[in-house]
Amino acid sequence: QVQLVESGGGLVQPGGSLTLSCVVSGNILALNVMGWYRQTPGERREWVAGAINGGTPTYADSVKGRFTISRDNAKKIVYLQMSSLKPEDTALYLCNGKSWGGMTYWGKGTLVTVSS
Repeated sequence: QVQLVESGGGLVQPGGSLTLSCVVSGNILALNVMGWYRQTPGERREWVAGAINGGTPTYADSVKGRFTISRDNAKKIVYLQMSSLKPEDTALYLCNGKSWGGMTYWGKGTLVTVSS
């Protein structure tokens, strides 16, 4: 059974940086794709970044050049490094994992607030 637990959210000023972590319990190598999504009240869940195991990370246009996703399979952690944060980046950030067999897993999220 795979479980995902996010941490690292908080309050940060515009222009600041924050690194989110997603700890994977279970076999991370069974998760072909790891990603980060974000959601604000009343809005659709938005894809932010994705990392295919052994592949090139991909990013939404809104975060390209500011966010970096990485996965450490040995530590079973997926990171999202965020810099040059903007108020519009404020959201609940959720970790997502997709297995080779098509199963999808979600964490409960960590809240990021960008405000002065």
